[in-house]
Amino acid sequence: MATELETGLPSVRQLQMLIRDKQEVEIKLMTSDVITGKVQWQDVYCVCLSDLENQSIVIWRHAIAYLKPKT
Repeated sequence: MATELETGLPSVRQLQMLIRDKQEVEIKLMTSDVITGKVQWQDVYCVCLSDLENQSIVIWRHAIAYLKPKT
């Protein structure tokens, strides 16, 4: 696994855009749990989501089935 965030990857740029725009997202985990909130930051291994109650949730990237913007 990479040790630096590859900012040229479309997935990384997409997440950066969601962070910048403070857009609400839906993250479905491999366990079928669904979490809704705003992406606060990302690194090589994790994504931090601020849920609807403003609690920070750190999610391992390999635990994510999909992430999509809420419309």
